[in-house]
Amino acid sequence: MRALFGGVACLILLGGASVAQAQDSEMTFFITSAGPGDGGNLGGLDGADAHCQNLAEAAGAGGKTWRAYLSTSSVNARDRIGDGPWHNAQGALIASNLDELHNDANRISKETGLSETGAMVKGRGDSPNQHDILTGSNADGSVAGGMTCEDWTSNASASRGFVGHHDRIGLRDDAPSKSWNASHASRGCAQEDLPKSGGAGFFYCFAAD
Repeated sequence: MRALFGGVACLILLGGASVAQAQDSEMTFFITSAGPGDGGNLGGLDGADAHCQNLAEAAGAGGKTWRAYLSTSSVNARDRIGDGPWHNAQGALIASNLDELHNDANRISKETGLSETGAMVKGRGDSPNQHDILTGSNADGSVAGGMTCEDWTSNASASRGFVGHHDRIGLRDDAPSKSWNASHASRGCAQEDLPKSGGAGFFYCFAAD
């Protein structure tokens, strides 16, 4: 009888662990499947966050507070996305915490940098290349000064937005080319400027809670 109760308790514990693991691996990270459509004018951080929230809700993950990974002249992207961990739409771990996200231990790649629907985002070698992801950030998640499309309110060709490469591939074999969040400036902030360097106005979304 004691062995029976012990077995039941073990099963309950294992079942609880499975539930906890499933909850921990719910989607808390994605790349937008589409931008708002006005280049670098995302409606500021509020508009970008709302875009993340709407896409997440359409994908069945709206019960979280979603934030765009974007820096502005007064806000660093790393300070607005919570503490982690973050998982993609397939449950794969992207990073356990902010430090891991912002060093070489993060797991963002073409295979894991998925949209909210779980689709792979086109990268270098695909047609069209869409690996430029808007961030306005340096590699450590701080603002890349002057390259935020006027704090994400400008669609002007004279403005610039800093981007990363979700597929970790660029024209050179150097750190910026392989950076998910800090590769180079866009050719402008107009919608037609973004594809000139391999972008489409996509950005990263993280669940902050």
